[in-house]
Amino acid sequence: MEIAILGLGCFWNPEARYGKLNGIIRTEVGYCGGNNLNTSYKEVCTGLTNHAEVVKLEFDPKIISYGEIIKYFFDFHDPTTLNSQGFDFGTQYRSEIFYLSDKQKKIAEKVLNETNIKFSGKIVTKISFAKNYCPAEEYHQKYLEKR
Repeated sequence: MEIAILGLGCFWNPEARYGKLNGIIRTEVGYCGGNNLNTSYKEVCTGLTNHAEVVKLEFDPKIISYGEIIKYFFDFHDPTTLNSQGFDFGTQYRSEIFYLSDKQKKIAEKVLNETNIKFSGKIVTKISFAKNYCPAEEYHQKYLEKR
């Protein structure tokens, strides 16, 4: 199994969409890329932690490749809007791919460059090393209770 961490704005819709794909074993919502290892939604919303809302995916690379996951990334949100998705605004809603290895970084860069041609160079997605990931415990628990 492998892990992918992706920021596509608000994490709920991407988590649901990725969760329907064959080869995605587990999804989790959280925050990544910020200054501290632990944070909360309230802290993230201040804009001071530098965290992005993300979906963390555990996937089987024999069924779905990391490249395919990144292609869905660009289909599942608008990668041309800076720090916003729909009615959500703030740095936590940025478009960002968090890589865990050099291999993931190279694949993400390749797919971004290919996709950016279709978007006439307007993609604002960042590609960054995954640091300070933490699950959105308060929201993940509420979601699980609704099931």
